[in-house]
Amino acid sequence: MAVTSLNDSGNKKKVPWYLKLRNKYRLVILNEDSFEEKLSFKLSRLNVFVISGMLAIVLIFFTIYLIAFTGLREYIPGYSNASVQRNLYELQLKADSIETVLKSSNIYIDNMKMILNDEVPGTGFSNAEPKDTTSKFNYSNINISRSPEDSLLRLQYEQENRYLLNNQVESVGKSAVSLNKMNFFTPIKGIVTNHFDASKQHFGVDLAAPRNEAVKAAYDGVVFFSEWTAETGNVLAIQHPANVITVYKHNSVLLRKQGAFVRAGETISIIGNSGELSTGPHLHFEIWINGTAVDPEKFMSF
Repeated sequence: MAVTSLNDSGNKKKVPWYLKLRNKYRLVILNEDSFEEKLSFKLSRLNVFVISGMLAIVLIFFTIYLIAFTGLREYIPGYSNASVQRNLYELQLKADSIETVLKSSNIYIDNMKMILNDEVPGTGFSNAEPKDTTSKFNYSNINISRSPEDSLLRLQYEQENRYLLNNQVESVGKSAVSLNKMNFFTPIKGIVTNHFDASKQHFGVDLAAPRNEAVKAAYDGVVFFSEWTAETGNVLAIQHPANVITVYKHNSVLLRKQGAFVRAGETISIIGNSGELSTGPHLHFEIWINGTAVDPEKFMSF
């Protein structure tokens, strides 16, 4: 196709650049020895620009997908991984333990100082000069009757704190495990699509998250159930100290078998859409204390 034209005087007329974009060219692949034509393509500058732009867009979207939805993002600076979160969680537990031990040590040292100074620990009074503090109070005038407002307040408080972990303690072996010291690890970061409602037989929360997202253990424990069920798909349940059980349902893959010991923050499964009761990729998470289901949103934020 010609790209120039002649005017009335016979001179060549310059063709605009945008018209040259459609000029046809042929790309030929020849045999170097026999000059036999193997392949040939009809191209134009416009086609080359369009194809190059589409390839660039596909490459950009493919790169974004790899970074956003695969484990490769952990190798990019600025993205955190599960091991870092688990280490931070363990360091927090150690810091809390050190603080508790330090407070106990300070109390012990203060009591020893008071004993050496011939004082009664916890009072600040010397044994040589005891003080009678009971004579200052007249206990016969104390009114211990409850008002209606006080009774209503007590009833409301008991209902709101019925399932609080810090009200329950279980002895394990020779040591006592207090539930108020159990810091739960969030199993997955997502959006709560269905809240806890015992009246509707929904004993947990539904968490929507991206596909192939890793599900992590909420606390240290032993896996006592890791099987597939018809209604809830792949289900994994963990027994924790203080008679606490956590349940993870609708997984696509289970990464821990029955009898395995897991740490808090350790990956145990992959989020999925398994089971007859599932309507989309999500995690159904439950917490049971002494055989009673409790609202997980009272103990952690998602």
